[in-house]
Parts: sequence; C-alpha cells; structure tokens
Amino acid sequence: MTTAAPTTPPVELVGGAVAIGGRPVLRGIDLVVEPGAFVALLGPNGSGKSTLVRALTGLRPLASGTLRLFGTPFAQFHDWRRIGFVPQRSSAESGVPASVWETVAAGRLTRRRLLRPMSSSDKTAIADALELVGLADRAKDGVATLSGGQQQRVLIARALAGDPDLFFLDEPTAGVDARNQRALAEALGRLRDRGATIVLVAHELGPLAPLVERAVVMREGRIAYDGPPRHDDGHSPHDVHHHETLRPRHGLPLEGRWP
Repeated sequence: MTTAAPTTPPVELVGGAVAIGGRPVLRGIDLVVEPGAFVALLGPNGSGKSTLVRALTGLRPLASGTLRLFGTPFAQFHDWRRIGFVPQRSSAESGVPASVWETVAAGRLTRRRLLRPMSSSDKTAIADALELVGLADRAKDGVATLSGGQQQRVLIARALAGDPDLFFLDEPTAGVDARNQRALAEALGRLRDRGATIVLVAHELGPLAPLVERAVVMREGRIAYDGPPRHDDGHSPHDVHHHETLRPRHGLPLEGRWP
C-alpha cells in the first residue's frame, strides 16, 4: 500500500453541492478527511450520505464546490488505483457466475497493464486480501453460494486487492447478520491498522462503532454534526436527526441536545 503524505488530506471538499434532476440534494458541504482516519457518515435514509460518497468518488458530479483528492484537483486526478469503493452487496455477483477468487482478482485490474498475465505480486495481493477478510478457505467457491455478509466481505477483498490508500464503503452491514457484521468489523480493523483511510456510510454502526474515530452526521443534505462519536450512553451519533437542526462545526459543541 502506498503511503500518502502525512500533511496531505486524501479528501478535501469545500462548498460541495449536488443536484439530481434539478433538485438540490447536497448543499454547502465542507469536509476534510485526514490520512489514516476512520470516518463514519451517518444519518437517516434520504439525508444525503450515500450521495456524498458518490460525489467524492466522481460517481455524482458536483453542481458547485471544490474537491481535491490527495491534494490534486478532482479534474486533474487520475490515480484511481489509490481509491477503493465498496458498494452494497447487491453488486457482488452481478448475475455473472464467478468464484470468490475471480471476483477478488478483478480488483487487481487497476494495477496491471492491459493483456498482461497475472504476476506473482498480483496473486500475493489477492491471497492477502482473502486472508484479511477471512475467506481464504472459500476462494474456489462461487460468490452466489455465499451468504450476504460473506459477499460483502468479498467486495471488501476486491477493493483491498487493488492496494488503495483510501476506502469508501456504502452501508457494508446493511442486511448482514450479526456474525458477519463482527467479521466485517474485524477486517476493517485490520485495514485501519495498516494505515488505510476509511470513509464508511452507515445508518447504524453496530460492531463497527469501536473503530469509528469521527462521526459526520447528515441531515437534509447538510452536515448537522462533525466530531467525535458518542457511544458511552447507548446512543449513536445518527440520533442527532431527532433534534433541532444543529450547527455543522467540527470539534465544537453543538447547539441543542447531544446526543
């Protein structure tokens, strides 16, 4: 895994706005993600958190605002192998029969020259990714034979095989049973320990909560809270949407009840 310069944030968004079909979905988003951070984007359905991730990965164009990735303006950024995107597990098999190993191997495409045979380093990266997510013993199995939680771990391994520095994960625990949620948390903990920067979209954190260093709570297309997560009293940061609109100031007290 290549190492980002310690002083260069992997993500810098200033004044970000997104409109879909002419309707504003995100407004006035300021977000900086530091190297090695584990950030959770939280909020109710429709709050804009998944749209924000898609904007940060270029899947949704910005209507306004400035985005820099690893210090490079988005329009000039081309080093996409440094970024891994893990969608919801509905994309794991995509209707095409494939083994776990073949699916994870697809993550190496950004590291290989066109039509070049797979190298020993490619095979090592694939094996390492499968080991990290705890699926080395299922490498030859078809993805369609796995449970939903195991398929999600395959998607994480596929992204990991590309050896990126920055990971975006969209609702990785949605519809996943408790056992696989714990396995996902263990895999992401190992990934964090390797120095990866992780941005996670979630409605509820569950077993991932101890990993989160910073909570960014979305409400109605804006950031309602940006700061340390609170779990000590049984509440999660996403509970903020039950209260009055709060001032989006990172690291400062909120106006209103918290949590």
